[in-house]
Amino acid sequence: MGYNKNTPFNDLPALPPQDFTESPEILRHLAKAARYLGELNGLCASLPDPQLLINTIVLQESKDSSAIENIVTTQDELYKAASEEGTASHGAKEVLSYREALYVGLEKMTGQKNLLLTNTMVEIVQTIKQNKSGIRTAPGTALKNAINGEVIYTPPCCEDVLREKLASLEQFINDPDSSPLDPLVKMAFIHYQFEAIHPFADGNGRTGRIVNALYLVQQDLLTQPVLYLSSYIVKYKTEYYQLLRGVTEQHNWHDWVMYILTALIETAQLTTKKIRAMLLLKEDYEKQMKQTLGSSFSYELLQLMFALPYLKIELLEKRAIAHRQTASVWLKKLTDANILKPQKIGRTTYYVNYRLMELLAEN
Repeated sequence: MGYNKNTPFNDLPALPPQDFTESPEILRHLAKAARYLGELNGLCASLPDPQLLINTIVLQESKDSSAIENIVTTQDELYKAASEEGTASHGAKEVLSYREALYVGLEKMTGQKNLLLTNTMVEIVQTIKQNKSGIRTAPGTALKNAINGEVIYTPPCCEDVLREKLASLEQFINDPDSSPLDPLVKMAFIHYQFEAIHPFADGNGRTGRIVNALYLVQQDLLTQPVLYLSSYIVKYKTEYYQLLRGVTEQHNWHDWVMYILTALIETAQLTTKKIRAMLLLKEDYEKQMKQTLGSSFSYELLQLMFALPYLKIELLEKRAIAHRQTASVWLKKLTDANILKPQKIGRTTYYVNYRLMELLAEN
C-alpha cells in the first residue's frame, strides 16, 4: 500500500534505506564534514577549561534549537536567566531546560556503556518539557499546516508500534554492524527516522537534535556535544521541513543527506571560529584585568565572565569568589576600564561581558 499522509505511517521502513547509494557529491561533502569536525574536536580537546566555553556554546545551540519550534528568547533574557535569576521568561526557561536535557542525555548515555537507548530519549524529552511525558499512547496525532490546518504528515500509531520502531532505531544507532555506511550519513538517517516516528506528544524536534549531538559523541567524532548545528536549521528551516517530507513522500535520501552534511560542514566551521574568538577575547581580558585589578586579579572572576556573561554582585558572593564589598569594587573597576558594561534592570545592576555577547550573536 502506498504512503498516505492522512493515515498513520505504520509502514515506515526500518533503517538503513534499501535504495540509497553514496553519490560522488555526497562523498566529497562527507570528506569535508569529517575534516571540519576533526578540527573542532581537536580544538575542544586542547582547551584548558573546556566546560567553560562549551557551556556557553551549548546555550547558543539550545537557543536556536528552541527557536526552530518557535520558542523565542532574547540573548539578554537567556543569559540573565542563566545567571540564576528567579524570574526567567517562559522562553528562557525552555531554552535552559534544553541545555539541561543535553547534559542529562550525555550522562545517561555514558552510564549505559555508551548506548543511546529509548529510555535516554524519554529522559531527554521529560527534561525538556519538565514533566513526566513518555511515549505517545493516544491515537489522533497528525502534523498540520499552521495556517490552513491541512495535514502534512501522520506519524505511526500507537504505543506498541512506536516502541517497535524505536527498538529498531536503537539497534541501528548502537550496532556498528547494522550498516557499513559512514557515521555522518547514518546520523542523517537517524535524524529523519526519529522525526518520522515522532514518538512524543511534544518536544520531538528538540529531542531529535539532542540525539544528533549525542550520536557524534558516541561515535568519537566529538568529545563534547558542542556542535552549533541548529543555527543552520534555523537559517534554512523551510528546506529542512521540505526535505524531511521529500524522504517520506519520494524516498529522496540524497538531498536530505546533502543537507545534513552541509549543515555539519558550516556549523563545525562556525563553532570552531566562535571558540577561537572566545579564547582570544579571554586572553585579551586576562591582560586587561591584570592591569586593572593588579594583585587582586581573580582568575575565577575571569572564568565566570565567560560562563555567565551577565554578572551581579550577589553572584560573585554566591560563588564564593569575593565578599560583597570586594565584588563591588572589582565590578566598578572593570566597568571604568570598559571591560564590562553596567545594565540596570529593576533594582538589580548587571555587569555585562558585552564583547562576548556581540561575538555570540555573530553568524
